[in-house]
Amino acid sequence: MKSLPFRRSLFAAFLCLLIACPIAFAQGEPQLPDPGNVAGITKDQQIQLGQQAKAEVYKQMPVLPDSSPVTQYVQQLGKKLEGSIPQDKGWPYEFHVIPEKDINAFAIPGGPIFINLGTIQQADNEAELAGVIAHEMTHVYMQHSVKQMSKQSMAQGVLGVLGGMLGQGTAGNLARLGMQVGAGAIFMKYSREDEAQADQGGAIIMYKAGYNPKAMADFFQKLEQMGGAGGPQFLSDHPNPGNRVQAVSNLIKNWPPKNFVSDSPQFAQVKQQSNGIRTYTAQEIADGAKQGIWAQQNQQSGATPANLPTTGSAGNSDVANLDPQQIKPSGNFKPLDHPAFTIQYPDNWQTSGDPNSSLTIAPQACMGQSALACGAVIQGVQGQDVTSVDQATQTLVQGMEQQNPGLKANGSPQPIQVNGVQGRAVDLVGTSPVQKNGKPVTERDRLVVVPSRQGNGMVALVFVSPDNAQSQLQPAYQKMLQTLQVK
Repeated sequence: MKSLPFRRSLFAAFLCLLIACPIAFAQGEPQLPDPGNVAGITKDQQIQLGQQAKAEVYKQMPVLPDSSPVTQYVQQLGKKLEGSIPQDKGWPYEFHVIPEKDINAFAIPGGPIFINLGTIQQADNEAELAGVIAHEMTHVYMQHSVKQMSKQSMAQGVLGVLGGMLGQGTAGNLARLGMQVGAGAIFMKYSREDEAQADQGGAIIMYKAGYNPKAMADFFQKLEQMGGAGGPQFLSDHPNPGNRVQAVSNLIKNWPPKNFVSDSPQFAQVKQQSNGIRTYTAQEIADGAKQGIWAQQNQQSGATPANLPTTGSAGNSDVANLDPQQIKPSGNFKPLDHPAFTIQYPDNWQTSGDPNSSLTIAPQACMGQSALACGAVIQGVQGQDVTSVDQATQTLVQGMEQQNPGLKANGSPQPIQVNGVQGRAVDLVGTSPVQKNGKPVTERDRLVVVPSRQGNGMVALVFVSPDNAQSQLQPAYQKMLQTLQVK
C-alpha cells in the first residue's frame, strides 16, 4: 500500500484513556451532545487522517462512481440527515456506495461514510436506510474510532493496529504505520457503549430529519434474525448494546410527536436499480485487492475522486508478475537505527515509512502500489505499559487471521532466541499477490515478536515470502533477525 503521512504528535491519541461522553437530552426537542475533543489529535488531523484512509478504500474496494443514481440518492439522503447536526459541531460528511453483497457500512474519522449495496437491497424503506446512515454519522460525530484507539496503551494500541492491519489483504499489504492507523480506523470494532451512543445519536438525527427513529432499531433487529444472510458481519462490527428496539422506544417516548416520513418513490426506484448492479462477496473483494483490480477499476469508472491525497508509491512494479531474479538480496548489509531497534538489511533493498514508527524493508520490485510481494514490515513499540510478548503475539495473530480470509497460522507461537532475548515466532500461510501461470502462489509469512532486555518495549516483524522466491529470501531474513537489537 501507499504510505500515509502521519505525524508523531498523533501518537498522543494512543496514550490517554477516554470515557465516551453520554448522550444527554433537554426537555422537549432532543439535542445532540457536545462530543468534546480527543487529546492528542485535532479535528483537522482527524479529517486529514480520514482522507488518507479514504484513498486506501479506493485501492482496496470497488466503489460506485458519484455519477451512479444509487450513489446520488444516498448522498441526497445523507445531506438531508446532515441538516440535523449543529454546524459548529459538524464534519465534512461524504457518502459513498460499495457494490458488496454483504450487509455492512463503515465510517472513517473526519466524515467519509461507505454503505454496502447489500444494505440498500435489504432495507425495506427509506427510514431503515436513513437509520443506518444516521448511526454511522454518529460514530463520526462522537469520534468513536479515535476514542477507541485512545483507550489503548501505546503497546496494545500500536501492536493491535499492526495485527489488525497486517491482515488487510496479506501481511505484506501494509507498508507504513500511517496506513495501518488509517485503515485500522476503517475497520474499527466498536464497543457496545459506542453502539448505544450511535443508536441514541442516530435516533436524534433521524427525528430531526423527520424519520421515525424506531426504523433504525427495527432494521438492526431484522439483521439479528437473518443468521447467515449477511447480518452477522454488520453486527460483528457493530455489536448489539442490548434490546435496541426497547431502548430506542424508551428514548423517544417523551419527544414531541411528529408526522414521520417512512418511505419515498426515490427509494423504491433506487432499490430496483441496485438489483441490476453487479455485487461482489467479501472474498472476491479481498482477492481483487491483492491483484490491484479495484484501483484500476475505480479509475476507469470515474469513481476515484480527483482530490484524493497522493502519498507517493515506493514503486510501481507489477508484483503479480514478479521475477524472482529481481529480488535477489545483496551480500552486503547496511545498518538502520530506529528509536526502538537497530537492524541490518541488504544494501540493494529499499526502506519506506516513518523512520520514527513503522518501516518496510524490501526489494523495490516487491513494492507495488497496493501490495508488498516480499520484504519485512517492522514495528517498534516503547513505553512502560508494554503488554506481554505472549499477549502481543496472540493479538497480532488473531488480527491477521480475522481480517484476512485465507491467512492462517501454521501452528502455535514458538519461543525464539534473538541475540539472547527470548521472543515468539509463528508462521502463517496465505495467498500472495505474486502469480505464476496466471494463478496466485502461496505466501508464507513469519511473525516474530521480540521484547527489549529492560522490558519497556518490543518489536514486531513480519517477513513476507512468495513460495517461488522463498529460498532466495530466507537467508537474508535470517541475517536481518540475527542483527536485530531491541532498545
